Amino acid sequence: MNWFTRVRNSLGFTDKRSSEKDLWIKCKSCQEMLFVQEYEDNLSVCPRCDHHGRISADARLALLLDEGYEMLPQPKVTEDPLKFRDTKKYTDRLKIARANNPHEDAFSVGSGTIEGHPAVVGVQDFGFMGGSMGMAVGMAFCAGAERALTRKCPYIVVTAAGGARMQEGILSLMQMPRATVMTRRLKEAGLPYIVVLTDPTTGGVTASYAMLGDIHIAEPGALIGFAGQRVIQDTIREQLPEGFQRAEYLHKHGMVDMVVPRKELKVTLANVIDYLQPPVAA
Repeated sequence: MNWFTRVRNSLGFTDKRSSEKDLWIKCKSCQEMLFVQEYEDNLSVCPRCDHHGRISADARLALLLDEGYEMLPQPKVTEDPLKFRDTKKYTDRLKIARANNPHEDAFSVGSGTIEGHPAVVGVQDFGFMGGSMGMAVGMAFCAGAERALTRKCPYIVVTAAGGARMQEGILSLMQMPRATVMTRRLKEAGLPYIVVLTDPTTGGVTASYAMLGDIHIAEPGALIGFAGQRVIQDTIREQLPEGFQRAEYLHKHGMVDMVVPRKELKVTLANVIDYLQPPVAA
């Protein structure tokens, strides 16, 4: 044992006190250091620059639905049907995602009320494999639509995805027409289908159910598009305008009906539901 080890051991250091979470978080937009409790109390919105951070499916459902809502069970699907492997097995990627997430896949559905209005809310969680759309997501989306048809109430979907799940190949892409058919059934039944676009909503999700709503609401600053900005620029050989594919740009050009801050989202949805499906007089 050398002298440094002897001295170090004789000083009686105590273990560094650990905490469940850090006290500070850096805003990804303005780079300001924020007190975590203040940030969470503000619904994960930066109090300095109003940047809307990403939140989990459970946090989103608790934000939009009244207390006492019911969670729909996650549909069972065949996992890893293609036996896909890149740098890791697909099954291993699923295990890692589930270890860091309370749900079995990226799409969760709650059934309850919004300010007293019956509603079914489906939420895509970017924290689960980038919110990618696979068979489980497609089945969960359809299960939410079926519940809305049964309850004869609006179906609200909150999107956040990097696109289709490549590990499921063509089976992932087939969720696009499957979800599209369900939105058509809602329309034929005269039930409102409302989409809340959050950061980011891209790829096959944008090319299907994300842009088929009766009303499209976006959170401030949300990235919304099909292909990435760099891909588009390289294809058309032109510089894209500032703010391209952001919520405010899409609102200005008619692709989004309104841009609503997170704090006002629940009340706005209640007003939209009241307008699209007013309560029947007794």
